[in-house]
Amino acid sequence: MATVPAELIGRAKAWLAEDPAPETREELAKLIETEDIDELADRFAGTLQFGTAGLRGELGAGPMRMNRAVVVRAAAGLAAYLKDQGQGDGLVVIGYDARHKSADFARDTAAVMTGAGLKAALLPRPLPTPVLAFAIRHLGAVAGVEVTASHNPPRDNGYKVYLGDGSQIVPPADGEIAARIDAVGPLDGVARPESGWDVLGEDVLQAYLDRTQAVLTPDSPRDTRVVYTPMHGVGREVLVGAFERAGFPAPVVVAEQAEPDPDFPTVAFPNPEEPGAMDLAFAAAREAAPDIVIANDPDADRCAVAVPDPAADAGWRMLRGDEVGALLAAHVVGAGAQGTLATTIVSSSLLSRIAAAAGLPYTETLTGFKWLARVDGLRYAYEEALGYAVDPAGVRDKDGITAALLITELAAVLKRDGRTPADLLDDLAVEHGLHATDQLSVRVEDLSVISDAMRRLREQPPAALGGLTVTEAEDLSQGSASLPPTDGLRYTLSGAGEVAAGRVVVRPSGTEPKLKCYLETVVPVASRDALPQARRTAAEALAAVKTDLSAAAGL
Repeated sequence: MATVPAELIGRAKAWLAEDPAPETREELAKLIETEDIDELADRFAGTLQFGTAGLRGELGAGPMRMNRAVVVRAAAGLAAYLKDQGQGDGLVVIGYDARHKSADFARDTAAVMTGAGLKAALLPRPLPTPVLAFAIRHLGAVAGVEVTASHNPPRDNGYKVYLGDGSQIVPPADGEIAARIDAVGPLDGVARPESGWDVLGEDVLQAYLDRTQAVLTPDSPRDTRVVYTPMHGVGREVLVGAFERAGFPAPVVVAEQAEPDPDFPTVAFPNPEEPGAMDLAFAAAREAAPDIVIANDPDADRCAVAVPDPAADAGWRMLRGDEVGALLAAHVVGAGAQGTLATTIVSSSLLSRIAAAAGLPYTETLTGFKWLARVDGLRYAYEEALGYAVDPAGVRDKDGITAALLITELAAVLKRDGRTPADLLDDLAVEHGLHATDQLSVRVEDLSVISDAMRRLREQPPAALGGLTVTEAEDLSQGSASLPPTDGLRYTLSGAGEVAAGRVVVRPSGTEPKLKCYLETVVPVASRDALPQARRTAAEALAAVKTDLSAAAGL
């Protein structure tokens, strides 16, 4: 039997002594009593790192898990940062979803902020993340915190931080907050009064719902029939309220997924992109025969869309985020939008063509709305992971509620003209070329698989992928004039045969144990009749690129 290191037991006992939560104290005490060295070593291998995604991790006891002790330290570090910025008397708004411990973590944050001399206000109940992002600017807060792990598995939770401009933190603020967290001393020195903060009323939600109507065109048709699932999250009440205000028919809500449930019992992962996650929604759609199907993720900052497709097994086809992104862009441009269109380096390049044709500025940023929200003069932004900012003046983050409203309006406009979203996608392909995208996503248990793949690609960059020559290989960790450094690789591919161009970006996920590879090929389309062959060509090219990339990365 392995000897339990005394130093490890000592650290565990020290953590146990100041853990404020009975359940995690009991959990940790049992690990110490049974001398579970592997589990203790894992939980005390370091600390959960605070970065541009804030905190996110598995619930449990110890510094490498999400728990009340970790949250109290994070809140104390954030409070210290705000005071150092001269905002020690400002307001911090705190939102939370319906995950396990979210309400506890939100109340702990309010207590710490109050104890530090700041003003704190909790949203009235579990609500979508975009309501929190809206409330920060609406109430003139100096910062906001959202307790959520978005679409992560049920065992996870997280802690997302916004500053007073209403957008998520980016460097150097994240590093400066992390340093303040590291400097927090014993928890008994962190003041946590039992009261003194506000719980906001319904007026903040009503103000958000009023604002959602700004994305719609007056007098546009409103007769779209929708099947909707909130995926066991907090989106239903807010989305249904927004639809009612807009005059859309009430959506048919998937009954089995209608109520918030932190265990997400009907899905393996509460993410509309995951296999099987939309099965119940498609079953409801076969009964209700709607025009479109819409899904939010559990905190309702993402929006997924499906359209009828007789060729699909379920009779419905999920649109890729890049497809929805292009549809919404075409809609806002058609409505006369002015301002910059933006997306990320891992999204389709089709948006650049739409912007150029409209004579509008276009920008690409690193992955995440923490970057997109900061684009000067932003009018519309999206990222391929189902995130869309259709009203950046109101919510400087992705917003699955307003995106759902706008795609529903677009479907109604197309329906009036005897057309569908699929028809509009065909039009865009003929005008700008078929921009086909795919993703190679590898979920790992051992994070070294990801670092080994990145190292291998850096040491032996591929000369060609899928028969397309790599004309430029960029190590994004070096940064550039337009992009700050990030752990990623980008390959520009030349055309060959019917393929005009291609692009590949490889990066570790910032929120999940995944290596994510984003693939795009562009095939010119002479006419609508040429689309079937163009799709076959693009699919074959993407499959070949994926095969070669897997081999090059050693996956």
